[in-house]
Amino acid sequence: MTDPWEAVLVAPAGGSDIGVLVPAGSSGRIERERAHILAQQGMTALSIRWFGGSGQSPGSCEIPLETFTTAVDFLQTNGAERIGVLGSSKGADAALLTSVHDPLVDVVIALSPTSRVWCDVGPGRDGAQHPYRSSWTWRQQALPFIPLDDSWTPAEPGSGPVAIRGWYERSELAFAHLLPPAEIALDQDRADILLVAGEDDAMWPSLPFAEQLAQRRRLDGASVRLIARHDGSHRPRLPGESAALASPQFLYGGTAEADAVLGAAAWPHILDMLRGGH
Repeated sequence: MTDPWEAVLVAPAGGSDIGVLVPAGSSGRIERERAHILAQQGMTALSIRWFGGSGQSPGSCEIPLETFTTAVDFLQTNGAERIGVLGSSKGADAALLTSVHDPLVDVVIALSPTSRVWCDVGPGRDGAQHPYRSSWTWRQQALPFIPLDDSWTPAEPGSGPVAIRGWYERSELAFAHLLPPAEIALDQDRADILLVAGEDDAMWPSLPFAEQLAQRRRLDGASVRLIARHDGSHRPRLPGESAALASPQFLYGGTAEADAVLGAAAWPHILDMLRGGH
């Protein structure tokens, strides 16, 4: 697809009443492989390019959440009676926030999530990366966010890939007064929620974030599932997905084997929730 966004739509030959939106993280790519494995399970899967495309912000900066609610509407218009959003990292942000603002979303699968809205990764429409701005907007208003503390320096020597988890942890301390308004407000969310996180995530502390989300959810009297492994990284891989490639810029933690085990542990829960199990 090329309109209203660059996208791939993969559906079973006989159609499906389950539709899944599959936003990628801050890579900006279209998750073709993930969409295909969902379609092989009898679901219609849509993965869109939500930044970096024609007419879009070049980075994940002030992205309208309407980008995703439009995709949810598309799935419903094309026959989906149960709608899920399955996102990882920044895409998990998108999944959670879309469900908060769109009552059509029935289930959220958030892989390596955060519990708060963070600043932009990459430039906005003006081409500038600074000053920091929110990653997301809703109805043309920026969501409250946490900036990054640029006094942080990586522990790794030299010019190789770095672990930036400490950058997020330091920024939470430096901007503690900004944490409450930036929390993702799951009390407004009617969707079923599944969180998947690895304790060895080197990008950001996704397991503590997931535990915060789960605790907040339970305090509101709502159900939540959390699947975690101590040796999982930022990039759990679902059965049928190829191993994630190494990055010249970032360390993600864990191992390919641990990420596959974490994805395999989560997979039956993902399918059960998308199909309407509780």
